[in-house]
Amino acid sequence: MLSSKRLRATALTLGALLIATGCGSGGGSGGSKSELKLYNDKGAWKPFFEQMGALGKQQTGLGMKPVGYTDEPTYTAFIKSSFRTNVKPDLFTWTTGGRLEEIVKQNQVADTSAIWTDAIASGDLSESLKKYYTVGGKQYCVPLNTAYWGMFYNKKVFAKYGLKPPTTWAELEKVATTLKSKGQVPFNQTTPTSLFSFAWFEQLLAGTDPDLYERLSTGQASYTDPAVVKVMERWKSMIDAGWFSDPGDKADPADHFKSGDAAMVISGTWFNTSMTQRGLKQGTDYGFFFIPNVEPSLPKTSLVFESGPLCSLRKAPDPEASTKYLKWWITPAAQEKWANARGDVSGNPKVKVADPELDKVTKQAAGPGNRLVLRYFEAAPAPVLTEALSGFDGFLNKPDTYMKVLQKIQKANEEYWKTHKAGS
Repeated sequence: MLSSKRLRATALTLGALLIATGCGSGGGSGGSKSELKLYNDKGAWKPFFEQMGALGKQQTGLGMKPVGYTDEPTYTAFIKSSFRTNVKPDLFTWTTGGRLEEIVKQNQVADTSAIWTDAIASGDLSESLKKYYTVGGKQYCVPLNTAYWGMFYNKKVFAKYGLKPPTTWAELEKVATTLKSKGQVPFNQTTPTSLFSFAWFEQLLAGTDPDLYERLSTGQASYTDPAVVKVMERWKSMIDAGWFSDPGDKADPADHFKSGDAAMVISGTWFNTSMTQRGLKQGTDYGFFFIPNVEPSLPKTSLVFESGPLCSLRKAPDPEASTKYLKWWITPAAQEKWANARGDVSGNPKVKVADPELDKVTKQAAGPGNRLVLRYFEAAPAPVLTEALSGFDGFLNKPDTYMKVLQKIQKANEEYWKTHKAGS
């Protein structure tokens, strides 16, 4: 849970924003807009959003200005406050899974079923992606980005110690042990905040028992299940071995890569953007590999997958303009610019990835040897996710508390599924 100081800070920030933007956005009265505001929790992507704004203006006559946040709680508070005030975004980023379902059930999000039907028919979106945007039989939002999770590694550090990307879990452990023996911390924490504190939990559990991982997210399993406890014990043993950077380190992992301090970091392919922004080159300065299963007998490699949505409110300031932009966003012309500018993959199957290394990743991800599992951030129901992020963050600082952490998450899990149908 957020501290009282954090909540007060969030409220003050939000209040200032409402005053500053109160005259700039209408309610749901409509109008003929020539520029939309895209509120997002990806402040570092501002230059890429601005490029898309210019391209959209050129191709559709409709411009876009990004309004970026770097603090997730503040951003979430603003979007949810827009449901009750006249300060409404034209477009906004969110997450699929439980958090999307939550605001859809509040009747706040614009229905995009027609967009999906047309896009699947034209080949601009895939049927397999549709289910992640479906709530109650209808589709909401369109893909902002698509990403696969794996391990970024520092090629210069690996070369220095004669290491190669591992193909088994035993090899990954050997790489970590070697790096630690040389005075090099093997793994950097994914982020200086608790936002991605779940990363190793999902990877270890999905790579051990992907069926249990999926049952956990649908209320059909317990966080105190012996197999889940074993995953936390494995994670604790990795921390105890000194394989992770200091959880109090607030530096961006990409900065550690540039300085040579980081050997590896687990993240989505979107992390490539952070690297290229620092002048690092994939294939030269760093590489990427899919993390092998912990359990070698599994028939397929568990590959964590995510797709982040770009949404419009049902009562957007100009619903027609927002819908027009969403339709354009998923076209090949827009997606080719968006994906390749950031150095990432696209949700549009027609888009050619310019980076040969990244193209290799996308082709490998689509191979028959992988089993896609939805990222924990989207898979877990919103109240459970909130407790889990806080719990895992605390665990990183106090690994001995893992059982208490699991018990607290399980309590939130039980409370949620008391009023929801397990397995849905």
